[in-house]
Amino acid sequence: MTTNCIKFTSADIETAKGVGSISTLTFDLDITVEPVASSNPMAPTHRVLARSPRGKLVECGGIWKKPNKETGADYYTLTIRDHGFNANLGKAANQDDLSLQAVIPWGPKDAA
Repeated sequence: MTTNCIKFTSADIETAKGVGSISTLTFDLDITVEPVASSNPMAPTHRVLARSPRGKLVECGGIWKKPNKETGADYYTLTIRDHGFNANLGKAANQDDLSLQAVIPWGPKDAA
């Protein structure tokens, strides 16, 4: 699998499980994403899990569904807590498969 991508089990991302990897200069994670069932509108759509240095599966972040303020179209954001990593999900380059989402990093809001 290509790095910085998540392959979901279907194009209906909100209810799909997925696996992927995120690599930066400071960390390299194989991740699993699992849908979250919640009636709370502020809850993430998915839990993000990765392996600890000792091999234990631990929750390390989440995926949230958000509306675009200009168009109203929905998009997804991903956060990895311990690394302060934030990203949007989007269609992977040169792909027509909507179940394959690229992890597109962006900096923290307070970064100059």
